[in-house]
Parts: sequence; C-alpha cells; structure tokens
Amino acid sequence: MLSLLSRFLQMLFVLWVVATILFFLFRLMPGDPTVAYIDTNFNEEQVRQLKKSFGLDQPLHVQYVLYLGNLAVGEFGNSFHQKQPVLKILLSVLPNTIILTLSSLIIAYAFGSLAGAWLAWRRGTWIEGVMIPLVLTLRAAPEFWLGMVLLSIFGFQLGWFPSGGANSAGALYTSEWQRITSADFLRHLVLPAATLALYLQGLPLLLMRSNMLDVMSEDFITMARMKGLSTRAIVLRHAARNALLPVATAFALGFGASIGGNVVIETVFSWPGLGRLLVSAVAASDYPIAQGAFFIISVVLVVMNFVADLLYSALDPRVSHARRG
Repeated sequence: MLSLLSRFLQMLFVLWVVATILFFLFRLMPGDPTVAYIDTNFNEEQVRQLKKSFGLDQPLHVQYVLYLGNLAVGEFGNSFHQKQPVLKILLSVLPNTIILTLSSLIIAYAFGSLAGAWLAWRRGTWIEGVMIPLVLTLRAAPEFWLGMVLLSIFGFQLGWFPSGGANSAGALYTSEWQRITSADFLRHLVLPAATLALYLQGLPLLLMRSNMLDVMSEDFITMARMKGLSTRAIVLRHAARNALLPVATAFALGFGASIGGNVVIETVFSWPGLGRLLVSAVAASDYPIAQGAFFIISVVLVVMNFVADLLYSALDPRVSHARRG
C-alpha cells in the first residue's frame, strides 16, 4: 500500500513539473498571441483591455498561480484564435487520436507477439534470416515515408481508401458513437492505422523473440519436451505465456508514448487528432490549446507508465516480493 501511494505521489510530482515547464516555455517563446485580435485602428487602451481579457496583463507569477489553480479543476481556458473552451476543442479530437493509437497498437502487438514467438521457435532457419532484416527495415524507415508509400499505392493509384481526413466531407452523424463506428470512418482509419502498425510492430516482435529464446532454455520447457507435448502446446501454453510479461508492459508504455507521437502520421493523412492540433496551435502561438494538448499528452504518458508498473507487479509476483524485501 505504501509503495502504491509513493508511486502515485511521484506521478503527481512529475505532472506538476511538466505543467510548470509548459507554462514558462510558452510564455518565453517569441511572438505575441494577441496579434490576431489587434486591429490597426486599435489604440493603446484597447490593446491593454484586450490583453487584460486574456489575463496577460498580470505579472508572470500571478499568471502561474492562476494557471495551476485552473489546471487543478480541469480548466484550460479559452483558445486565443478559436475563441472556444480549450477542453471542448481537445475532447473533439481526442477520440480520433485514441482510436488511431489503440487500433495500431493492437494490430502491431498481436502480430508482433505471434511472429516473435514463431521466429524464436524457427531460430536459425531461412525464414528468420528474411524476417529479421525486414522488421528492422520497417522499424528504421521514417513514418512519413511509410505513410506516403501506402498513400501512393492504396490511396491514389488503386483508390481503395481515402487519402486523408477522418470522415468524408459533408457527412453528418447524430452522435460521436455513430461517427466512429461508421464504415466511412473505418475506411479513413485503415491507412494511418496500417502505417503506424507497420512502424510499431518491430518492438513487440523483437522483444517477444528475445524473451522466447530465454524461456526456451528453461528447465520447464525441457521437461515439457520430455513429456512428449506437441510443439504448439509447448510454444503457446508454456513458452509464450511466460515470455509475454515484458510485451504486456511495453504495450502500456507504447500507448502513452504513441498518444503524443502520432504528429507525423496525423499530418501525412490529415488526421484530425491531438498531434495535428498541437502543431497548428504552436504555429499560431495559441498558448491555451498548446499547453492543454501538451498536458493531456503528459497525463496519458505518466498514467500509462504508472499502469505499466502496476501491471508488471500484478503479473509477476516476484517483483512485488523483491520490493518488500
């Protein structure tokens, strides 16, 4: 219990540090966010009133205290340019990012785990000699290049999938659930999800293969062979089951990292997600949206690290026993 409380307090401390860095980082950046609102006919008093309405007339330390207080209650302020609550804007694109990330990770880790276990069993064969360089090539290739290749073939030449966006122009839906479960949305999802899955599958595949090679040398695997169990039973029931632990925790960490790391994919496919919104907000000096997006990404990353730590302790009792000792 004390260990859980300690990790939770560490998570809160990290979030406070991130929030502080974000506040001062955007305040020290060049550019005035009120430029988009200032008309050439404005006098100094009107400019001063405009900055006062955004709270930019207060000293920096006062802005910081107000910022932390609002952040604690989930208030991110209003966008300088869109003139809407930041939380509303973030929540409008967050489902797109979560669905893209989850679908890509599930495909990548399902394929990577199975392929990694299979390659470990077929170690030293020509199949391993072909697959490992191919996996490393896909992992080393830039995401935008993979996206452009898939987009060129399946989007432009064959015309099987849309070239960008999350929905067709003019499509109307009665609810968010109806939108994300529609065939139109799923067709738009295929190419960006496939690109991200191709890039991500290298880690679980190589991790699973390495773990399997270690497990295959254990005594209980030798005993299973001596019992006459089939190859499939040995690989799936015994070896793969014990080798999956690091892969499961890597999935949790991968989800947190991918939430904020999809900027390139979202840009290539014009996917209306959190990463693309963040880039446009930084370019426009829209501090509230940029701070809110960065903070949401940080929260997801820190929470998923916390979940991965708990998951590792739950799946492997030896970890919790070692900490108690």
